[in-house]
Amino acid sequence: MEAAAAGEGKAGHGRNGHAEGPAAEERRGGGARLRGCRGFLRRNALVLLTVSGVVAGVALGTAVRGAALGPAQVSYLAFPGELLLRMLRMVILPLVVCSLVSGAASLDTRSLGRLGGIAVAYFLGTTLLASGLAVALGFIIRPGSGASALNTQLGLPGALPKSKETVDSFLDLIRNLFPANLVAAAFETYATDYQMVLRNTTSGNITWEKVPVGTDIRGMNILGLVLFALVLGVALKKLGPEGEDLIRFFNSFNEATMVLVTWIMWYVPIGIMFLVGSKIVEMEDIMLLVTSLGKYIFASILGHVIHGGIILPLIYFAATRQNPYRFLLGLITPLATAFATCSSSATLPSMIKCIEENNGVDKRISRFILPIGATVNMDGAAIFQCMAAVFIAQLNNVNLNPGQIFTILVTATASSVGAAGVPAGGVLTIAIILEAIGLPTNDLSLILAVDWIVDRTTTVVNVEGDALGAGILNYLNEKDKKEREQELKEVTVEAVANSKSEAETSPLVTHKNPVSNTSSTADPESKESVL
Repeated sequence: MEAAAAGEGKAGHGRNGHAEGPAAEERRGGGARLRGCRGFLRRNALVLLTVSGVVAGVALGTAVRGAALGPAQVSYLAFPGELLLRMLRMVILPLVVCSLVSGAASLDTRSLGRLGGIAVAYFLGTTLLASGLAVALGFIIRPGSGASALNTQLGLPGALPKSKETVDSFLDLIRNLFPANLVAAAFETYATDYQMVLRNTTSGNITWEKVPVGTDIRGMNILGLVLFALVLGVALKKLGPEGEDLIRFFNSFNEATMVLVTWIMWYVPIGIMFLVGSKIVEMEDIMLLVTSLGKYIFASILGHVIHGGIILPLIYFAATRQNPYRFLLGLITPLATAFATCSSSATLPSMIKCIEENNGVDKRISRFILPIGATVNMDGAAIFQCMAAVFIAQLNNVNLNPGQIFTILVTATASSVGAAGVPAGGVLTIAIILEAIGLPTNDLSLILAVDWIVDRTTTVVNVEGDALGAGILNYLNEKDKKEREQELKEVTVEAVANSKSEAETSPLVTHKNPVSNTSSTADPESKESVL
């Protein structure tokens, strides 16, 4: 009876399950999809908010543009974006110094030298490729041909950089590598200025002579701080136990800074919205710019698209055999920040955070290479500078010879190292290239007029090159680590059995299973190296 009732109950349960099964499965499937959607939104909330901030900024600027705001109103509109820039710049100094010290101290000397050599080769190689691409596109598209009658009112004559000798520019670069005062290097950079001095010649004539004079200009000397932090990290590593306390201090300082970066990043979408919106409102006549300098803008942005969308991903794929676009997908937030702020230095905090959390890059690699890359690796700036040089040459009907083209390539590659990672920082180095090939610097006002457009894609390519370089170094480091572990596993030396006592044998040779020999099937006297 009980068995029959139980069987009937099971049969009824089966009938009910057969009737309600599809509905229950549909409910479970709907709940799983809902949980999956919630998980996706939770994981990618910052990315979605950042992209939404860019779109909202364009909409805000377009809507407010018709209100004819004055300069004071535009500055009020840009105030939330200005706060974002100030917060990001606030953490640059502790982030760069602490991350480089801890990164250099955590890597052994052999790895530091190897990774440093690969990084320098990658930076120089990609920058030279970018310069060559820009010159080639300049000769193909010819953005300056037929533009000799441009309206010079587009420019900003009062914002022209001072002309500087090429030799003095490179000497300033070397001087900034060795700052005389580390505290002053946090907010000042050395720059050569000129004074006109009366000189009596041997023939009795009086002439004016331009004499270089050293001055300090406002702006953080990142190059000097980077070099000092690297050397300090290596020195602390050499100290051994005596330097461990200071290394732990810099590690803790670095982690605390990254916590601050995490908090700041949640303000990024709001700041980006007002930065983009205020820039659109500031545009005086976008149609005049596009029609007059459209070929130059198109050629520059096309160079950035080709280099950032094809060449750099191909280099990453050739080195790692991994999908570069999946790697870049985890960096949407710092790339959007670069687009909005036009500053490689300001993008550095969010880039370090995202490349570690989203792409799994080793902290020692990312915090060692990204601060250096943000200072010396400027692929986008090299494209921008070379394109501007070719554009100004065509504007003045100057046919560049092979020697001048080589000078442009070398000078752009070298001067991009010293380009400031701030908005419009690359424009100042174009004057060096123009002086090197003997072109006038007056036409730089035209470049300044559209710099706010081209500088956005320039910064995106700059930070993308840094990120892919960190990914390549991380892959090579992991591969080298696995190879060394495999070598250690394979290196075994069988000792020859002898009659000596265990105390007389080599300290590198020990018994297998010294405690218990019951599980050993081989000769109990067999020994193995523990190298």
